[in-house]
Amino acid sequence: MSEKQRTIVNPVKLNGRGLHTGYEVEIQFKPAPVNHGYKFQRTDLKERPIIKAHVDNVVDTSRGTTLEENGVKVHTIEHVMAALRGLGIDNIVIELNGPEAPILDGSSRKYAETLKEAIIEEQDEDRNYYYVKEKIEYRDEDNEIELAIYPDDHLSIQVLIDYNSKVLGHQYANLEEDTDFLEELAPSRTFVFFHELEFLLKNNLIKGGDLENAIVIMENPVPQEELDRIADLFNKPHVKVKPEGVLNNVDLYYTNEPARHKLLDIMGDIGLIGRPVKGRIIAKKPGHHANSEFARKIAQAIKKEASEDYIPQFDPNQPPLLNVNQVKEYLPHRPPFLLVDSILHMDHSSIIGKKNVTMNEGFFVGHFPEEPLMPGVLQVESMAQVGGILALNTVPDPENYLTYFLKIDKVRFKRKVVPGDTLIFKLVLSNPIRRGIVTMSGQAFVGNQLVMEGELTAQITKSKEE
Repeated sequence: MSEKQRTIVNPVKLNGRGLHTGYEVEIQFKPAPVNHGYKFQRTDLKERPIIKAHVDNVVDTSRGTTLEENGVKVHTIEHVMAALRGLGIDNIVIELNGPEAPILDGSSRKYAETLKEAIIEEQDEDRNYYYVKEKIEYRDEDNEIELAIYPDDHLSIQVLIDYNSKVLGHQYANLEEDTDFLEELAPSRTFVFFHELEFLLKNNLIKGGDLENAIVIMENPVPQEELDRIADLFNKPHVKVKPEGVLNNVDLYYTNEPARHKLLDIMGDIGLIGRPVKGRIIAKKPGHHANSEFARKIAQAIKKEASEDYIPQFDPNQPPLLNVNQVKEYLPHRPPFLLVDSILHMDHSSIIGKKNVTMNEGFFVGHFPEEPLMPGVLQVESMAQVGGILALNTVPDPENYLTYFLKIDKVRFKRKVVPGDTLIFKLVLSNPIRRGIVTMSGQAFVGNQLVMEGELTAQITKSKEE
């Protein structure tokens, strides 16, 4: 069964300075209805414009992620996004009275704590996961950057960083389903090498920077007077270098805090895909540019699979989502009229099922003895059974419900289906299910060839036994 979407109960807010602009900004989180997603709103501008948090709106990834829509920008949103995704919040309005989200302590901790205080609640709509069906990757060989996501039944992220740094060395971080986001990831702060800090200061690129909102890595020896000068620029007490090679203004929360922060950034940037994802992510030396390009590839895969001309691919080496015995838990049909062998994929609004057509099918005895063909009406029935599983997946006890045909429309047969064919059915909801009425568009493929298509309407009703 699908998980429910979530929002917050009460509006909450906090204040802080933007890292790059230096503006003092108030950020406020407000509840939003189902299927709203993440949207930023600039309340400091006359029209109170809205910027949708989607990778299509990413326009800059230097030192952070910047979104722009209709000429309006919002900067450094990755830590906000990581907190929302890490806490499993799906729908929210994020109001800002300035151009940049506050940097706070350089992590997602304060955002996550504030959102928890708002009380997170489930909504009356299933969460629309995207299940990765095949490997998607982004590579930058010149900079030794690799990101890939593989099919899996839950989200996990593994991160490896190596900057040829004698201080950082090789660092690894991992996220699994049972990882406590608030305890294990949210407090991880951004890090910067001292030579980068000098450059950013001289070029006025961190107007809201503070020695306490970043871990400063000291790769090479620096005279104490130079450290004192930097501290004076930040209006902070003089600092020294710890034996482990970082400034003594902050203590590390974890030995691999930089790697954990890179994982946090991935969570924030992947949150811009538009849907929560199920898959296993492996990342080497990720950064905001690579993360955004990777997220863009996943978003493109989602769009492609939602399009009518997308042909689902069947990998016999991958176990099905539902085998035939699990299919029988959804459907009342039994042989010889159970015409679904397995379900390969199912999410909030679509399903892919499989039917192996063998010579042992009873209907081939008379249809036709000299030229066996699968009757078109049984192709439609097989498609309808696959669609019935998608419909029944929306109720908590599918064994107590049935689906009945109300209408079949625009059915077209493109070629013959014969023994030895493997039918792959793809059905997509045409509209949200309302009052038990389900409308779907369906397609049937053998290999890469479309063999049948149509539109189906059905009604979900309780079974007589119930």
